[in-house]
Amino acid sequence: MVALAAGFGLSAHAADEKILAAAREAQPKVIEALREMVAIESGTMDPAGLAKMADDVERRLKALGAAVERRKTSAGNSDVLVARFTGTGRRKLMLLGHMDTVYWPGTIEKQPYKQEGNRLYGPGIADDKGGIAVMLHAVDLLHRSGWRDYARLTLLFNGDEESGSNGSGDMISALADEHDSVLSFEPTSTTDTPQGEGVLLNAAGATSLTMQVKGRSAHAGAAPQLGRNALIEAAHQMLQTQDVAKGVPGAQLNWTTLETGKTRNQIPELATAGADVRLTQANAGEQLLGAMRAKVAEGKRVPDTEVTLTLAKGRPPFVGDARTMALAKRAQAIYAELDGRKLALHPITGGGTDAGFAGRSGKAAVLESMGLPGAGYHARDEYIQIDTIVPRLYLTCRMLVELGRE
Repeated sequence: MVALAAGFGLSAHAADEKILAAAREAQPKVIEALREMVAIESGTMDPAGLAKMADDVERRLKALGAAVERRKTSAGNSDVLVARFTGTGRRKLMLLGHMDTVYWPGTIEKQPYKQEGNRLYGPGIADDKGGIAVMLHAVDLLHRSGWRDYARLTLLFNGDEESGSNGSGDMISALADEHDSVLSFEPTSTTDTPQGEGVLLNAAGATSLTMQVKGRSAHAGAAPQLGRNALIEAAHQMLQTQDVAKGVPGAQLNWTTLETGKTRNQIPELATAGADVRLTQANAGEQLLGAMRAKVAEGKRVPDTEVTLTLAKGRPPFVGDARTMALAKRAQAIYAELDGRKLALHPITGGGTDAGFAGRSGKAAVLESMGLPGAGYHARDEYIQIDTIVPRLYLTCRMLVELGRE
């Protein structure tokens, strides 16, 4: 095939026909890859399934000629795959996706891979096996065409994204800091939704806050007055603090779990409550924890109880900057080459993303949601839209070509 550099002189409104034709040729291969990957159940809690998925992705990367490193993590159930290509240019580019899903083993028996019209269904097909397929086939397409206009091209795949990336997050951050630009391949909304398919500019950080209450046990029938009911105090503090986050810019908190006594006739001496926390500003977590502690200190319902609040490290927010917007605008212009195809710039989502780790230090320019448009993720009947495969391959290829030549 002719090197794609020949297309650099095209106007901003004309599609690169070589890339577009190659993307169309690649679509059946993408569909077959999706079928094969969906058949490998790789829930974030399933070490055996994740190992099979990592083996499959590693095989595909080596077939592309990548130098693949399989790294152990500090937590979680999966290795991290880091694949590197060395080119002849100056820019260092990184692509980011994840191999794990939210589904438990056996889900595929009830929700099998299938095609219905313009939809391909299967557990994890959008989040994030569609993103993996686009990453792999875009790189394959470009390399087959002779593109090497980069100093380093890195692909990273982790297996604990759905459980918070606690084992891989620091690794993602460190590797992203070595690159100029990072494209992350989480899915985007479908073309038939009000918001439309797009790319993502910001995402909430995701973490948890734990409240532990220590009281004193006693016989619930004969001498309840001798006890200090940790359950009552936990309930009091949950109600007292439920709206604290509304006064902290960039913070959201919802109490979601409560564990306490297991014996009916005993005053519980310990209660542990958990809250889901979403953060959209870098310092919002510390401010929220301080405000929660201050609210707890205002008063107790049960005397002689001890209340402790702990905020987990969690996933940082993805806070896009001017470089993120520049990447997004470039993506819009590239999409418009496809007969004026629209690409929305989604301002923010409440869901967490590893783009937060990639952009944590601010060294690399980061853009999220380069994956396939789909729906139903983290739910039933997850699917992607078949007719978006070619546009998304085209978008990824053109973005890499333009970023590499800068």
